Amino acid sequence: MGGAAGSAASFGGCSAKGRAPAPPGWRNDMATTKTAAKPKAKPASKKPASKTARKTQRAAAKPADAIKLLKDDHKEVKGFFDQYADLEDDAEKQALADKICLALTVHAQIEEEIFYPAAREAIDDDDLLDEAEVEHASAKQLIAEIQAMKAGDRLFDAKVTVLGEYVEHHVEEEEQEMFAESRESELDLKALGAELAARKAELMAQASK
Repeated sequence: MGGAAGSAASFGGCSAKGRAPAPPGWRNDMATTKTAAKPKAKPASKKPASKTARKTQRAAAKPADAIKLLKDDHKEVKGFFDQYADLEDDAEKQALADKICLALTVHAQIEEEIFYPAAREAIDDDDLLDEAEVEHASAKQLIAEIQAMKAGDRLFDAKVTVLGEYVEHHVEEEEQEMFAESRESELDLKALGAELAARKAELMAQASK
């Protein structure tokens, strides 16, 4: 009986197949280890927005007043003309001339559609606004001639240079006279600036298609 009891005790401490039962909590520990070992999936990183896109987003979030926006356009285009004067490669000239023509076309359109009509109502200077529209027409004619040519053609450089001179004269009159009078008027330049910015973004998007 004592041997039987010992056999029974031995049987009670072993599994039916002769293996010792797992210690308490062993299965939970293994499950925890497996769970901890499994790496967490990293969230997909967002592709950073381009510099141009970020600039456009900031401008849309906090639009400049109308005069600042138009002056910024003037400054940008002047920089393009200065760059063009230093170029020698025809491909680079063509790319920059295309950029100049687009920038001026969009700028003239938003002025004629939005800023000039508002200024005409707010300031008593129809002659100044009439002259500005005539200057736009002359510049647009020259832009059309440049767009019908390619860099390296005879007179291409000359036409780009003369366009720069037209623009310089036009900008001087606008900034010193029209913009000064508009600043002193009752124009809501913030609201006008938001309208100009929205229309400019729309036209630039259409041009990029």
